[in-house]
Amino acid sequence: MSLYAIGDLHLHFQSELKAQHQINGKIWKNHDKRFKKNCAKMLTDDDTLVLIGDHSWGKNLAEAEKDLEYISDLPGRKIMIRGNHDMFWEANKTKALNEKYAGKLLFLQNNYYPYKDYAVVGTKGFTFEGPFYLNMQGKIIGWSEDAEDHAKKIIAREEKRLRESFEAARADGYEKFIMFLHYPPTSILESESVFTRMAEEYGAEHVVYAHSHGQHRFHDSLHGKHRGVKYHLASGDYLKWVPAKILD
Repeated sequence: MSLYAIGDLHLHFQSELKAQHQINGKIWKNHDKRFKKNCAKMLTDDDTLVLIGDHSWGKNLAEAEKDLEYISDLPGRKIMIRGNHDMFWEANKTKALNEKYAGKLLFLQNNYYPYKDYAVVGTKGFTFEGPFYLNMQGKIIGWSEDAEDHAKKIIAREEKRLRESFEAARADGYEKFIMFLHYPPTSILESESVFTRMAEEYGAEHVVYAHSHGQHRFHDSLHGKHRGVKYHLASGDYLKWVPAKILD
């Protein structure tokens, strides 16, 4: 009975694929088949798999149904976090999705799910990703303040959602937490954030995130142990489509 995680499957069984990195990248070739094969080898029906956002390129639920069916057919209990590309998952429709996929998928937002004596908590999160202004040497010398202000508003909303997730678990008596975000917990400008501070405040043992694609993005945020919390990047291409084991 282990806890695994991975993000950014970017499935497109019923939708048009336009992302050039996924069309041209070797790591993405037949990635759905390789991932399914790896899950069949590694996971049992007693395990839990947390999928950390960007599940589907579908623009609505009708275009994402086969993608969600693919995920449902994977072994184990599946918990899902909302990603920035998950257009099928409207923020106010989490309850409806949980009802529609009852017994197949668990959608995590403003709530939590148990894993042994831990609570699995999380939200989409957000980080400021620019635009940045660079000098001739490629160093950041400034950034769009309007975009930064917009990012702060989204971060405040996601901070509220994450706290609701923690508090719901705490109200039910949980004292041990595993925290999931789709976005990295810090931007390339930060060494800490509201998300890292919240992980420390509630004593989360692990923070697992995705979203960072390509070799040049794999080290945008925290890896390993920082201030008592262990951080994991679990983007699918980073893991080469092998689910990361977080806990036994």
